[in-house]
Amino acid sequence: MKKSKNNNDTIALNRKARHEYHFIDKFEAGMQLQGWEIKAIRAGKANITDSYVFIKDGEAYVSNINIMPLNQASTHVISEPTRIRKLLLKKREIEELMGGLDRQGLTIVATAMYWKACWVKLEIQLAKGKQEHDKRDTVKDRDWARQKERMMKHSA
Repeated sequence: MKKSKNNNDTIALNRKARHEYHFIDKFEAGMQLQGWEIKAIRAGKANITDSYVFIKDGEAYVSNINIMPLNQASTHVISEPTRIRKLLLKKREIEELMGGLDRQGLTIVATAMYWKACWVKLEIQLAKGKQEHDKRDTVKDRDWARQKERMMKHSA
């Protein structure tokens, strides 16, 4: 499991996921990447907004992570920006994810991509989809918190 991380280590965030899902459990996964992908990630060409995680034959994979190739790398490498990438997780973690998918009807969402030393890590979370009224409640609570902050600032 992951501790807190610095903002400068963050490569990409999936902010939309926080609005769409209730998060239950958090995992940190490595990814099998090619050399041109690492160079493109260092240049800030990664997007995880539309990505999703699935498990097939006891292995975890992530699809639709968009890593746009650099012009220098794309001349001599056949690059597929949204290819399916294997996630590197322990067997126990994969079994826990499969249990959440099968028994509880949950989904696996990629929420952040970040650097940990020289490795690219993907934060994935077991999540349950929010109903429409839950989304409205979340927006209402956020607006109320913002109004309270304004009132406290003006009264002080």
